[in-house]
Amino acid sequence: MSPVPGQSIAHLALVLAVVLVVAKLAGEGAARLKQPPVLGELVAGMVLGSMPFALTRSLAADPLLDMLAQLGVLLLLFEVGLESTVRDLLEVGATAARVAVFGTVVTLAVGFVCARLAAPGMGMVAQVFLGASITATSVGITARVFKDIGQTRSLEARTILGAAVLDDVLGLVLLALVTGWIAGRQKGETTSALSLAWLLAKTLALLATAVAVGVRVTPRIFRVAARIRAPGALLAVGLSFCFLFSWGAEQLGLAPLIGAFAAGLVLEELHSERFVARGEKSLSELVEPISDFLVPIFFVEMGVRADVSAFVHPKTLALAAMLTVAAAVGKLSCSIGPKRGTSRLSVALGMMPRGEVTLIYASLGRQLNVLDRDAYSAIVVVVVLTTVLTPTLLKWSFARARRLTPAPT
Repeated sequence: MSPVPGQSIAHLALVLAVVLVVAKLAGEGAARLKQPPVLGELVAGMVLGSMPFALTRSLAADPLLDMLAQLGVLLLLFEVGLESTVRDLLEVGATAARVAVFGTVVTLAVGFVCARLAAPGMGMVAQVFLGASITATSVGITARVFKDIGQTRSLEARTILGAAVLDDVLGLVLLALVTGWIAGRQKGETTSALSLAWLLAKTLALLATAVAVGVRVTPRIFRVAARIRAPGALLAVGLSFCFLFSWGAEQLGLAPLIGAFAAGLVLEELHSERFVARGEKSLSELVEPISDFLVPIFFVEMGVRADVSAFVHPKTLALAAMLTVAAAVGKLSCSIGPKRGTSRLSVALGMMPRGEVTLIYASLGRQLNVLDRDAYSAIVVVVVLTTVLTPTLLKWSFARARRLTPAPT
């Protein structure tokens, strides 16, 4: 029996064979060019979507592939949460917190203004969404540059990586607010300061509940799970938390992604200690191969959905240019945050790349019918440009800082 009318499991198998091979080859090509694999996967999707074959043209509307892609997004946010901990949030420091907050608030404001100037007829809802979509930093490329130039232990690197933890949280809280606000407007509900405050309260309550559960309940659950000797017990319990929190977030009127992130946030490495002690892998190691399978599908699909022909439209190019300027200017405000003795320009440039979270915004924007083809394609251009430009600009800023630093006497 076909899982979807008109489609078979054999068709899905063929689609996966094509998508996975292309994704891995493109990711490898990007890595050789010292770019993050996500950029290669995104570009590969754009190339696939523009090919004149029935199979590749059907990828953007394939419901089975879309479901796998959505699972990939949940796992991506779950992994982001696993890489951060409640302790990380508490220890982020005042400097990193200033960097994250300034960058998020200013980028949202400048992004909204630029979207309004570039596309005045788009409507305020879409303009706010576009401003929100470019607030979140993807520091993977920044971390790679720091490693390449031997600056991983620098004050700038520590500041950026600390800010990235809070930046993820702020970006997802903003995502919850914006999507909840849009969903309410689409249902004909009036939007007021009180309703937005209620959305914010629900989001913070979910994160607070996750923290409370993580501190008090999850250690006991994982101690019980450790008594199960059947293979895969740790993975089953960990993924169950991810999916349960995702469901709970949706029941609260929030994006399921918020729940997946919250689940990852509370599951620290100590939850895996009993399993690791008997020779098994940790939870993050167990999730990684599943993520390596599903997450690239999401990024390839995002590329497929981008209409390459829209990149030559003046409207798309103008909007992409304005959003890229907003993305750069917004993060340049981060230079206010660092202490003296830090290369403030390097910190600001290190916060500039946009990546996974911005693409998640774009995906949700299409699902909510907020973004049209031009706006969606413009966001993809912003991701590509900020990711490609950052390494060169960051290396230049460090070289400039060294030239301006007086030599020791």
